[in-house]
Amino acid sequence: MGKNEHFFYVLTCKDGSLYGGYTNNLERRIKMHNEGKGAKYTRGRGPVELTYYQCYENKGEALRAEYNFKRLTRNKKIEFLSREKDDSNDVAAKEF
Repeated sequence: MGKNEHFFYVLTCKDGSLYGGYTNNLERRIKMHNEGKGAKYTRGRGPVELTYYQCYENKGEALRAEYNFKRLTRNKKIEFLSREKDDSNDVAAKEF
């Protein structure tokens, strides 16, 4: 990962819920979530699994993607993730 990368990401929690977030260091942020030091929402819902991420050139774009995702209903979130997975030929969920 290079400098000045901004990520919108989606995690699947142990309870099956979805969490969308923003970071500029994806690897570190997922580690924090799994250590219980991430967002309040994911504490107690771990371990979490990276389901999707998208890299943006600037913070504003990534935050807008996060905001738009969080406004969706659960069904629309699942539809979005399914569509993104199909569009990327099963490369949407990238592992570290």
